[in-house]
Amino acid sequence: MSAPTLPTPSGDAAPSTAARVRQQLRSGFGLLGPRHPRHSLTLESLRELALPIGDDGVVIGVDAEGRPAVLGVNRPTPYDIVFIGGLWSAQVIALRAAATGARVAVETGRAEAWGQLVRALGVGPSGMAVYDVGRVPPLGASAGSPVLVVRDCGMRPPRGRVVSGPWQSVLTVLPYLSPVAPRLIRQARLVGVQRVSPDEATQIGRSLGLPSGDVGSLPSLADGVTLWCADRDRQYVMTQATDAETGLLGTARRMD
Repeated sequence: MSAPTLPTPSGDAAPSTAARVRQQLRSGFGLLGPRHPRHSLTLESLRELALPIGDDGVVIGVDAEGRPAVLGVNRPTPYDIVFIGGLWSAQVIALRAAATGARVAVETGRAEAWGQLVRALGVGPSGMAVYDVGRVPPLGASAGSPVLVVRDCGMRPPRGRVVSGPWQSVLTVLPYLSPVAPRLIRQARLVGVQRVSPDEATQIGRSLGLPSGDVGSLPSLADGVTLWCADRDRQYVMTQATDAETGLLGTARRMD
């Protein structure tokens, strides 16, 4: 005689496997954690969550309001920078780029000045390397190994064999305004200018379309201050050395 079939309890059928799994996920498999009230923000309050740094990159100083100023050198697109200024500031930028994980290749006629820095760092060619003018090899830049090429080749830098490309930015350092500067400025995405003579300031102002106030300020900029210009954006930045940087490079100076 077969066993009687038990009737299914009226109401709900037994939960399916999927339903049991969902219930376990919601309950944390029986391990209940602390319970806190939910947090919410009004739309107006979202502005208060803004960070003072607007981009990823190298902190090169502070702006007029004391906020960090960031130079994004690690980019998936070609990026050319012209810097009309002193060796001290150029070396600070190179040091900080290397500290962010970029490989720095310095093409220079001042090999001894840069070589002292590399030897003091002790990072080897994978961090920072110095090459004679025209001797920079292909560097194989990639997203996992970005490169900053610093071209410190004097007043008339020759056209470089190694140019900007994906994940490889080029920073051309000019101690003063030179006959090749207008061409380099036209090609650059970003231009930095430190203290220059009034005549140089007038020429730079024409090349960059600067207002008269900025043109007038360039001959009196303090050591370590740079006016950075990109399209119609302009920002004065004060580069302040860390204790370690001061130990390696000394205090900020425009002349070398």
